[in-house]
Amino acid sequence: MITSSTVQWLPPLRSLFARPVTERLPPPPVPRSAARFPGSVQLRHVGAGSCNGCELEIASAFGPVYDAERYGARLVASPRHADGVLVTGVVTRNMAVPLSKTLDAVPAPKVVVACGDCALGGGPFAGGYGVADGAGPLEEPDVAIPGCPPGPVAIAQALRGLTGR
Repeated sequence: MITSSTVQWLPPLRSLFARPVTERLPPPPVPRSAARFPGSVQLRHVGAGSCNGCELEIASAFGPVYDAERYGARLVASPRHADGVLVTGVVTRNMAVPLSKTLDAVPAPKVVVACGDCALGGGPFAGGYGVADGAGPLEEPDVAIPGCPPGPVAIAQALRGLTGR
């Protein structure tokens, strides 16, 4: 006989035997640069004047559902420990110098990943008074992730293309 006390235990018991919630990604695109990182890639994230829409999607891409770390991509705190830079947002005049210093601090071979329409070409803010020449120091990123903001699947897929997994 099923009582109300046994019914309340059914959902937790089902979750013990359920498959993981991670989703399969489509095949990764090939990056423009020849720099490939066969094992893993460490990226330093730089928000160069963004609205934090891309940052929310990056956090979602590294969360438990999309789990970009399973493909070898990882965010690090220091550019000296990084293999590349993940840039979000339009490059403002205030962030042009810190971004170029961060790019210089990353050891070679390095990769530049531009996440979002603003990092690719300034987005709707291109030509504004506070914008440093559209994308500033990012004239030719190695990996471009278009979108405003790009979804977590697109971000994880692009980072997967860097590691070749």
